[in-house]
Formats: sequence, structure tokens, C-alpha cells
Amino acid sequence: MGAYFLRRLLLIIPTLWAIITLNFFIVQIAPGGPVDQALANIQFGHSTGLPGSGADSSARGALVRDNPGDSQYRGARGLDPEVIAEIKHRYGFDKPLLQRYGEMLWNYLRFDFGDSLFRSASVLQLIKESLPISISLGLWSTLIIYLVSIPLGIKKAVRNGSAFDIWSSMFIIIGYSIPAFLFAIMLIVLFAGGSYLDWFPLRGLTSPQFDTLPWYGKITDYFWHIALPVLATVIGGFATLTMLTKNAFLDEIRKQYVVTARAKGLDEKRILYGHVFRNAMLLVIASFPATFISMFFTGSVLIEVMFSLNGLGLLGYDATIQRDYPVMFGTLYIFTLIGLLMNILSDLTYTLVDPRIDFEGR
Repeated sequence: MGAYFLRRLLLIIPTLWAIITLNFFIVQIAPGGPVDQALANIQFGHSTGLPGSGADSSARGALVRDNPGDSQYRGARGLDPEVIAEIKHRYGFDKPLLQRYGEMLWNYLRFDFGDSLFRSASVLQLIKESLPISISLGLWSTLIIYLVSIPLGIKKAVRNGSAFDIWSSMFIIIGYSIPAFLFAIMLIVLFAGGSYLDWFPLRGLTSPQFDTLPWYGKITDYFWHIALPVLATVIGGFATLTMLTKNAFLDEIRKQYVVTARAKGLDEKRILYGHVFRNAMLLVIASFPATFISMFFTGSVLIEVMFSLNGLGLLGYDATIQRDYPVMFGTLYIFTLIGLLMNILSDLTYTLVDPRIDFEGR
């Protein structure tokens, strides 16, 4: 079994290489790169820290010439070629494509993601600052979804067709149909000082005086801030896992070994939790990486925006809008690495739940 997981770990390297390579070359042909962004900032009077891009209008006016500049960039019209060359050099676009690609791969092997093009910080520093927030949202949301959905799915399977099954399915479907951002707006209006109650904070993951609080005060402050974002994130996450758990248990309950166990007079709880549970939970465990990744990546971006949480999803989104390539590829690298590690963890959990599963033999 150890050899199997070692091979899976080694496969992470070519998988990361393929994903980063594909996205690198796709981004290179996409319009509106960082050089275009910088050129647009100069033409519209925003400071970029480059010669001719300050607030002095006469200095900017001296950059405008009659020649068309570098025709490769849409924003280069009317700008001095020397300014364009300086911008390309600053962002590393004066190097050949393959050279930039090779340097990126070598740096990423050493977890050196470079510096942000538009922020005064390294990519690794930005990721370190954002990662705990996204992990908090993803981990707590996934934990709550599993703690609620698994017992609820088991009870729905045992009482299949009853009034409880019908009503609980109705509430689950209603929750699934409500978009997370719309539910977040409702929570803000009701409980975060929008129009009614002012029970919860609206911004950040901790209070400004967090460092001065005692340890129990820090815990209380943390959960006080994260309550509404987590609640908004999990609202639509119960349906899939609950119905998956229910259907998995129903499928196992109808099998021959359950009928035989009942014929032998075994207690119903022993049958359910001693035999059915282990087999039915395999499908539920298999969905854990997908649930965590969806909470960690896709489900948290709008929530981070609405509750002013500087998480990894918001960082990647802003980088994409600004064409901040180092941050884009750095967050993509981290996203992919976490996803691959979660898949390996899922396989490991398979073997812990059911030792009969042997990936090495297969």
C-alpha cells in the first residue's frame, strides 16, 4: 500500500506541470495582459511607478508622440517606445516566451512564485496571508455539512417515504435553490446591522483588538466573525451529501446480507451501524475532496467579497481581473496542489473505513 501512495505522490509532479503549462500558454495569447494594463494606466493618468507615469501632467504629455509605438499592445498608441520597453522589462516581457516559461518552472519547483506585478508584496506572502481565511471557511463549512448531512441522510433512509422524509427533502431543496450570495445578503440585512439586528460584525475575520484579548476571548471573537460567512457558505451544500448518504444506505439496506442478518435476529442498530454503515460510507467519503474543494474555491469567492474577507479565492479573482500573472499562477499552483493532496487523502480514508479495499492489488 505504501508503494501505491508513493506513486500517487510522484504523479503530482507531472500533473502540476501539465496544468501550469497549459494555462501558461493559454494566458500568453489572451488579450489585455499586464503590459496593456500598465499602458492604460499611463494614458488615463494613473501612477504605475514608471518614468512618465506620475502625477505631473507635463511629464506625461512628454511621453505622447506621433509614432504609433509598439503595435503589439493595444494600449501603446501614442506612447514613446522607450516607455513601452521599460514596462516590458519591468514585467519580464522583454524575454523570449520559452525563456519565461523555463524560468517559471524552475522557480515553481522551489516554491518561488515571484512578486506581484501590482501589489507591493511577494506572491508567497499574499498567499500566506490569504490561505488561513480560505481554509477556515472551507474547513468549517465542510465539517458542518458532514455533521448535519450524514445523520440526516441516514435518518431519511431509515424512514424512507415517511412525512419526515418528505418535509426534510422539501427544506433541503429550498436551501439548495437559494444562491449563497443572496442568502448572505439576507443575513447581513437581518443580523449584521443592515436594517434590523446588529448582532454580528460585517468585516474581517477578527476584531482590531484581537491581539489584546485573552485566549478564550480570541476564540469567541473568531467564531463571532466567522459565523455568518460559514452559514452563508453551507446553505446550499446539504442537498447533495444528504441525498447521496440516503441513497447509499437505501442501496445497502436492500442487499442480501442485510436480509440474512435480520433473519438471524441481529439488532437493527447493529445491522445499520455495524455492517451497512461501513459499506454505505464509501461513496460519502469519496465525495469529501469535491465537497471541500467546492467550499474552498468556488463557493467562497462571493462570500469573501461580501464579508470583506481577503481569502485565496478573492486574491485569485482580483489577480485575474488585473492580469497579475505571478499571483494568478501562484494561486492556481496552490489550488491544484491542495486538490491533488485531498484526492490522495480520500483514497487513504477509503482503506481506513474498509480494510478490504486494496489499491495496491488493483
